[in-house]
Amino acid sequence: MKVTAVLILCSCLISGSLGKPQFPDQEKEPKFWNAWAQRTLKNALSLQKLNTNKADNLILFLGDGMGVPTVTAARILKGQLSGHSGEETQLEMDKFPFVSLAKTYNTNAQVPDSAGTATAYLCGVKANEGTVGVSAAAVRSNCKTASGNEVTSILKWAKDAGKSVGIVTTTRVNHATPSAAYAHSVDRDWYSDNEMPEEALQSGCRDIARQLFENIPNIDVIMGGGRKYMFPKNQSDVEYPGVGKHSGTRKDGRNLVEEWIDRTKAKKGHYVWNKKQLLSLNPNNVDYLLGLFEPGDLPFDLERNTETDPSLTEMVEVAIKILKRNPSGFYLLVEGGRIDHGHHEGKAKHALHEAVEMDRAIGQAGLLTSSHNTMTVVTADHSHMFNFGGYTSRGNTIFGLAPMMSDVDQKPFTSILYGNGPGYKIVSGVRENVSHIDYEENNYQAQAAVPLSMETHGGEDVAVFAKGPLAHLLHGIHEQNYIPHVMAYAACIGQNREHCMSSSGTAPPLHPALSSIAVLLTAARLLC
Repeated sequence: MKVTAVLILCSCLISGSLGKPQFPDQEKEPKFWNAWAQRTLKNALSLQKLNTNKADNLILFLGDGMGVPTVTAARILKGQLSGHSGEETQLEMDKFPFVSLAKTYNTNAQVPDSAGTATAYLCGVKANEGTVGVSAAAVRSNCKTASGNEVTSILKWAKDAGKSVGIVTTTRVNHATPSAAYAHSVDRDWYSDNEMPEEALQSGCRDIARQLFENIPNIDVIMGGGRKYMFPKNQSDVEYPGVGKHSGTRKDGRNLVEEWIDRTKAKKGHYVWNKKQLLSLNPNNVDYLLGLFEPGDLPFDLERNTETDPSLTEMVEVAIKILKRNPSGFYLLVEGGRIDHGHHEGKAKHALHEAVEMDRAIGQAGLLTSSHNTMTVVTADHSHMFNFGGYTSRGNTIFGLAPMMSDVDQKPFTSILYGNGPGYKIVSGVRENVSHIDYEENNYQAQAAVPLSMETHGGEDVAVFAKGPLAHLLHGIHEQNYIPHVMAYAACIGQNREHCMSSSGTAPPLHPALSSIAVLLTAARLLC
C-alpha cells in the first residue's frame, strides 16, 4: 500500500512539474479575477430591471438526458474544440440571466423516463412513466384507461391562440419528447399500429404517428426522423431502397405523408427528406413544412453525412424563419434527443457532441429572435448516470485519463465514468486496462461500475435556463410541470390570460418597450 501511495504521489508531482501551468499567466493576478467578478456583478445588478413584456414567441430547447454533469462536460468540450482549455468557456445557455432547478420524478417513478417528464414540461401535469399526453390516472399499455384522461400541451394552447407552432427533433418525430406535444397515448412505444397490441387497436386507441397528423392537423413545422412509421408495411424507403429494417411499418395501409401532402399542397405545404431539399426552400414561400430525414432517429452528429443530413442548427434556422412570419408569434419545441441515446450506450463522446450541437442551435435561435419579445427556455427531461472526475488538471481533454492510477487495482482510468451501463468490462478476472485501448474513439464505451446492457437515467434535479419576458419566474426549485405554466403566462395563452386583459376586455399595450439603444446594449451584454 505504501508503494502504491508513493507511485500516485510521484505521478501527481511529475504531471504538475511538466512546464508551465496550463492556464494564462493573467490568472495568477488577483486583479484578473476581481475585475471579472465586478463585471459579472454589474451585469447582475442590471437584472433588477425585469423584462415584463408579453412574449410573442416561445422556444423550448430540451436536451434529452442533459443533466448538470453533461452541461459542464459539454462546456469544456466546446472550449477544447476551439483550442482552449475549456473550463472557462461559456455555453449559449450559460449566458441566460435566470437559472433554476426542476424536480423530474414521475408520479410513479423516483427516477423518471422521457415520456412522463415530457407530459410534465409540455402539458403542465405530472404523469406516469411511459405515457404521453395523459394524466396519472392512465395506466401504461392499458388502452381503456386513456379515454377521459387526456391532457393538452402548450403547443396546442399556442395554436389555439393563433400562433404558429413547430417541432424539431433529432429523434423520431413520434418519439417520447415530441409526442407529448400532440398525442395522447398510454404507451410511448406505440409508434405506428404495427407496434400496438390487437386489443388496443380494437379498443379504439390510435398510434402516435397517426395522432401527429390528426390531433392538431395544422402543426406548421415538423422536422426529425421517423419516416418508416408513416408508410404502409414493407413499402421501400426512398433513401434506403431494399433495406428491410427501413421499410414502412403501417398495417393499416395508410400513407400518412401522402395524406399530409394532399392536405397542404394548396396551402404552401412542402415535404422534404434530405438536407438539399430543406436548404433549397425559401422560408418566405413556405407555410407548412414536413421534414422526415431518416426512417428512424437521425444519426449522431459525429456520424452525420453533412451533404445529405441537416444538423439541428440548420433545422432550427429554417423552422424559425418560417414560424416568425406569423404576426401573432410562435411556439417552437426543439429537442436535442440523441444526447440521451449516447449516454444509454455508454458513448460519452457522442452524447457530449450532441449537447454542443444543441448549444449551437440555441445560439442561432438567439440571432434570429430578440429576448425583448421571445422567451427562451433550455432544460432537460432527466439526467443520466454520467459523471467525470479523478482530479484532472486544467485543460485535460474531457475524454482523457485521470492523472493517477487506482490505488486498489493499479490501473489507469478515464475521467469520464458511468455508474452503470455497457462499459462494465472484466478481462481475465480483473478490470480492463484502458491504456491498451483507444478511449478517445467516437464509439468508446466508458467504464461503468455496474454491468447493464443499457445505462440508466439519473434521478437528480435538472437545470432550467431562461431568458426573455418574465424569465425571472423560473427561479429556485420547482416541480417540472411548472415550466409550461410560466411560458403560457408570459405569452398570454392557455389558462393564464386575465393579467393580459384591460378593464375594457382588450389586451393592453406591452409594458413600455426598451429604447432601441437599450435593446442594443442588452444584446451586446449577452454576447460579451
